[in-house]
Amino acid sequence: MRETIDQPATPRKVPTPGSAVRRGFSWRLPLLIAGDALCFVLFAAMGLRSHQEGQGPADVLVTAYPFALAWFLVAPFLGAYRRRASGRGPARALASAEMAWLGAYPAALLARWALGPDHKIPFSFAVVILLANAILLGAWRTLYAFIAGRSGRQSR
Repeated sequence: MRETIDQPATPRKVPTPGSAVRRGFSWRLPLLIAGDALCFVLFAAMGLRSHQEGQGPADVLVTAYPFALAWFLVAPFLGAYRRRASGRGPARALASAEMAWLGAYPAALLARWALGPDHKIPFSFAVVILLANAILLGAWRTLYAFIAGRSGRQSR
């Protein structure tokens, strides 16, 4: 009679839920997106406050929506979320943010016209949209690049 010996199976590494995500996850992109969104919310809140209009969270979000929508649709195609746009120093981050905003700006005007309650964009408001968002996005992206560069935590 022939005897067989069962050999233990080679242990396989079974991935735990989310392990693949944890291994390659970087906070860079979610942080940039959250900061960009916050810039548009801040712009809307400041505008509503300066005009003493509705200042509730819903009012602010409805006001910010067209600008954020345009940014998030156009900016990725203009390189605003590429690693080199935010990870090679504050000057590079500022330049990338400003160029992306200049590219997204016409779409933001169109979105504000189409989605805004009055379907009007006075020239003075168009200038405010351009400058205020350029300042907010530029300041945020510059700050991000400065902190990421100093901390050395930005993955390459």
